[in-house]
Amino acid sequence: MAVPTFFIGWENEMEKELEKNKKAFLALLGESADIKKKTMQLGRKKDVGCFIAYIEVTGGSFLFENSVVGKLLNQFCGMTGDEIRKSLAVNALGISDMTLFDTVEEAVDGMFAGDVILFVDGFAQAVKIPDKGYPAMSLQPPDSEKVIRGSKEGFMDSIKVNSALIRKRLRTPKLKVEEIRVGTRTKTNVDIVYMEDLVYPGLLEEIKKRLGRYEIDGVLDSGMIEQLSEEKWYSPFPQFQTTQRPDRAAMSILEGRVIVLVDNSPTGLILPTDYNSFIKTSDDMYNRWEIASFGRILRYMAAFFAMTVPGLYLAVTNFHTQVLPTTLLLSFAAARQGVPFPAVVEVLLMEIAFELLREAGVRLPGAMGNTIGIVGGLIIGQAAVEANIVSPIVVIVVAFTALCSFAIPNEEFATSFRLIKFLFIFLCSWLGFYGFLYGLLLVLIHLSHLKSFGIPYLMPFVGADLNQYDDERDSLIRQPLFLMRRRPIYARRDQRVRLRRKDKDVFNK
Repeated sequence: MAVPTFFIGWENEMEKELEKNKKAFLALLGESADIKKKTMQLGRKKDVGCFIAYIEVTGGSFLFENSVVGKLLNQFCGMTGDEIRKSLAVNALGISDMTLFDTVEEAVDGMFAGDVILFVDGFAQAVKIPDKGYPAMSLQPPDSEKVIRGSKEGFMDSIKVNSALIRKRLRTPKLKVEEIRVGTRTKTNVDIVYMEDLVYPGLLEEIKKRLGRYEIDGVLDSGMIEQLSEEKWYSPFPQFQTTQRPDRAAMSILEGRVIVLVDNSPTGLILPTDYNSFIKTSDDMYNRWEIASFGRILRYMAAFFAMTVPGLYLAVTNFHTQVLPTTLLLSFAAARQGVPFPAVVEVLLMEIAFELLREAGVRLPGAMGNTIGIVGGLIIGQAAVEANIVSPIVVIVVAFTALCSFAIPNEEFATSFRLIKFLFIFLCSWLGFYGFLYGLLLVLIHLSHLKSFGIPYLMPFVGADLNQYDDERDSLIRQPLFLMRRRPIYARRDQRVRLRRKDKDVFNK
């Protein structure tokens, strides 16, 4: 009796007859030019039929000894049929990552994962055998999160390699990797990486709940996971921290946080997160505390100036000129002589021009993109001043604002301040310094309402008493490493101590 095609729960169970399994597999697979299918005869007497299917680029040459599948088939050619089936059932040849499938649907999914699928006559299971796999790039330094001191390895597109790079740094059985699949058509592998004894079980449950909240055709990058899982979708501030650095991911796991890796994406998601985490860099922990603290103060100042400097310029020059020294005020007035536009129009013109240059620099290939940002900014700024379209001070203000945004380590976090900058331009051009204060109040109220998986976004500046104020040791000022004895609030309460001195008991109290 034919099973209706609309019955979603139906699956093709494997049978011992090769032809039936092959027919069901091909019916489900259909025809596609990049899928290769081979029928062979194995055994000493060539009396054991087998069928192999694989994506064209994922399988090596089965005729040579350098192929995993080729070695396996050569071994089977010297066995009887019963020996072949027994060997497959117990993986007697010890092939790494060999998997047995009970249904045709599982076999198809295994093939699309980049492995070779083997059917053997008389064996009621399909066998997944790893071979070449999908092509991938070699390890390269990360494009973002540049550091002076620290590892130069970066994540790549392969999720297996990315999880291995974390495992390379955390060589403990407490490190766990859970794999799920997201996307009804892409069936993208998503890994949840965490330290078993440090992470809160409730956090893991919440992450899995959010990952399973939507049913989507496909997930092609971690950014899609981020957008579907964030709590306050309307906020310009990211509620997931991103990283392309395995050492940053390992450092976060040691704090009790969770890393979400998505196949085909070189960017991992760190959660939960907070404002302070976006300001920190990997080499803050590798450098001495004075240097790390100085750099962190600069970044906090850069984040503030990146959203406020254009608005402050408009508030002072349009409404509150009395706060400026007379000589500076006269210099500003002389610079604006002949400019036909109001100050707010000047600022908006230059800000939009710089944003266009930034976008063009990202989209243009290679060295041309790096050149357009610098040369284009100089040429446009100089030409605009000479044509009396804008005043020189506006070019300086806009260039300083762009420089501050570049100093923020995380690109997604920096983008938030680039957007909020236009809010301050509007408020300050309308209400002056009162608009500036109103904008700061709006931003602070919004940040105080944000949470990332239950963690306040303004930690450790709020709720620091929850962890005995130890999180403040790694905030605006990074204290000496030997004083940072406790993990942040992300870790389980009974696992907060991470540093002990062996020769002094008083130090550990």
